[in-house]
Amino acid sequence: MSVVHRLTAGWLVDHLSFINQCGYEVCDSCAYPGGVTLNTSVTSVGDCRATSTFAAISPSRDGPIPGPANLIETEGKTAKKRYVFRKEFFDISKPHIAAAPEEQLWQGCPEVGLTKKRKRKCVFNQGELDALEYHSKVRKLIWEGTLHLVQEGLRSGFLHCTAAELSCRKNVVPGHVGCGLAELCEMAKQLPAVNESDHQAVHLLDDETSMSEQDLLSYVTENSSNSAKIVVLMGQKYLVPPKSSFLLSDISCLQPLLNCNFCIWYMLTWFLTVLTCRYSYLSSWQIKQIPVPALAAPDCLVVTWVTNRQKHLRFVKDELYPHWSVKTLAEWHWVKITRAGEFVLPLDSLHKKPYEVLVLGRVQEDVKEALRKPEDVLPIPEHKLIVSIPCSLHSHKPPLTAVLAEFIKPDVECLELFARNLQPGWTSWGNEVLKFQHIDYFTLLQNE
Repeated sequence: MSVVHRLTAGWLVDHLSFINQCGYEVCDSCAYPGGVTLNTSVTSVGDCRATSTFAAISPSRDGPIPGPANLIETEGKTAKKRYVFRKEFFDISKPHIAAAPEEQLWQGCPEVGLTKKRKRKCVFNQGELDALEYHSKVRKLIWEGTLHLVQEGLRSGFLHCTAAELSCRKNVVPGHVGCGLAELCEMAKQLPAVNESDHQAVHLLDDETSMSEQDLLSYVTENSSNSAKIVVLMGQKYLVPPKSSFLLSDISCLQPLLNCNFCIWYMLTWFLTVLTCRYSYLSSWQIKQIPVPALAAPDCLVVTWVTNRQKHLRFVKDELYPHWSVKTLAEWHWVKITRAGEFVLPLDSLHKKPYEVLVLGRVQEDVKEALRKPEDVLPIPEHKLIVSIPCSLHSHKPPLTAVLAEFIKPDVECLELFARNLQPGWTSWGNEVLKFQHIDYFTLLQNE
């Protein structure tokens, strides 16, 4: 489970464990005559000439091109390859900016730092004043709740006080992975239109891993099996977890999602200004046109990541949610800590905060629906914390499935909008939806 500890204040979450429990085990059924299959390794980041089928020979990271000595006798059995997400992406051992000793998480009191702010020569603008006012309201909840969860994590051994002192190795993080999914979605607008009557709404993945760009962009792709699959796109390999589906497209090509006749009961979305330039800025009007009402079932739980800028938070709560017929129920916070339990940034930093906001609401179509309470689910608490060691990859958010399980019906259809990764039981959409599924973010653990 991704939840390490659950307290009244919220949850301490293990993001890395969640990813590796998704089941990235690939069945290599491409056997050679005589019951043998290739023992291949992962293609490197820079090799855009990677082969378009999983069984073909490709250069190895750790050795030369496989030859007869690299063949494995399968004796009629299907070889399996197991991948795990690279743990160095979660090796956050030190704060990004060190706080003063009296501001450390396990010392002082919740009010520390509020009275000892560094003087600024310039005057605060209105946006900064709004941010300070909001921070003053949530600070104590975040401080005390995180403190309790961190103490529990230290007692259980999940967190380590000396982690920052002991860890001295330098993380090696790939700079550029993939060949540009966002650019591919932009180029797809120039492709000939696909006749929807000739194509099914959902394409099921089989053992053939190579797919044309037009096929991948034309309909929802689903891995309905119990094992992971590898998709090769533009010479790059991407791992697709079991029981997951996705649509690779930008906001102008959402029709395949609508064609699937989903009945979404849990929807995760992003307020777009939180994203990098790969998701180009959308106006308020464009954001409102995202067809959330057409996709969502009555009582659907909608959760939106929002930046700490107050005008964005007000827009989501006061304009966007009402436009989507979503009633705002709560604001939660994701708190980012190191392996030693410190905030990744000083809690009272004026530049960036060590937390992000989640706005939770439910879809209500009419008065009758509004009066009807969701069955078999608990009411949404007004405030909760999700505390975790963050991924060093930008915008790789922590999993919410386990923490929200008690607030949604079991075995419901879930959808993430503007996603950058996949997970079992979910449909994901975005123009970089496979970004963090690139095989170079994973390590080939073993052959079974």
